[in-house]
Amino acid sequence: MTEYVGFDVSKEETAFCVKDAAGKILAAGKVATDPDALLAAVREHCRCPGRIVLETGTLSGWLARELGERGLAVEVIDARHAHALMRLQRNKSDAGDAAQLAEIARLDAGQAVAVRSETLQRDRAVVEARAHLQGQRLATRNVIRGLLGAFGLRFPKGAGTLAARVREALAERPELMAVVAPLLDSIEALSASFARLDDAMMRGAKESDACRLLMTVPGIGPVNALTFVATIGDAGRFADSRDVGAYLGLTTRRYQSGEIDYSGRISKRGDSLLRSLLYEAANCLLTRVRRAHPLKDWARRIARRSGHKKACVALARKLAVILHRMLITGEPFRWPQPAAA
Repeated sequence: MTEYVGFDVSKEETAFCVKDAAGKILAAGKVATDPDALLAAVREHCRCPGRIVLETGTLSGWLARELGERGLAVEVIDARHAHALMRLQRNKSDAGDAAQLAEIARLDAGQAVAVRSETLQRDRAVVEARAHLQGQRLATRNVIRGLLGAFGLRFPKGAGTLAARVREALAERPELMAVVAPLLDSIEALSASFARLDDAMMRGAKESDACRLLMTVPGIGPVNALTFVATIGDAGRFADSRDVGAYLGLTTRRYQSGEIDYSGRISKRGDSLLRSLLYEAANCLLTRVRRAHPLKDWARRIARRSGHKKACVALARKLAVILHRMLITGEPFRWPQPAAA
């Protein structure tokens, strides 16, 4: 008899539920959120586990990898699809969520998501930590500008000389310097930490054959390449390269019902960090790369018709498709050959 298992994972404890093929609950309970404890619960209550599911979350990738190494195949499903069914519950509880997940496993429902390997997860952690420090540093600089602006002290744009300009402007105002000095010190500490992560990211991109391949595309640097590889993972999981644009939220939404049928803005359902980096790469390709290419001509026609921002979004989607295709074929980016005389 085949059993179906659902895990509702939380930080400390995980609720589990086991159902048979008819939907009857065979076992339910809670164990510690630990791979060995989950494996023991499955072995105790299941003779022939058919499908074991848990929803996406902070710990889902780690648990799926650890249980897989222990010989237990676990499927991670999209939390949005799981929540659509869980909302039908009258009262929400961990036990009820586990039962709903077991029902999803029994009905073979829910969209499975790819689980990153530990190496890709580490690369992704470096990219996210670097982006976090970069955002914190920018936010602190803006706080300094805002605080001093209230006293009539304004500084030109640019971050390179802000600290020196602030110290020079406040040389004769120690009461303000006492307030701003801790913020300047924090910027220096953030810059040092950012430099360490940036070096680690550069080393990771240089050591990766896939990243070096993607960096042949104009506008794609180490940050874009490493983020793309760490986010996409196994490129073969996409049947069509055009699906990558929808996966990253770079395709338009559509609403169709009866006589109503319209398309809106992009969905923004995918990874926001990679989407923003692809937008920056598209903007760089349009504004900084001087070499001619049909891709630029295509985007410029969109810019003349719909504006620069929409052209960058369209070009970002096109770049995502091209980068994925390069990972599949292993071919570098090709520039058009000059016409023969």
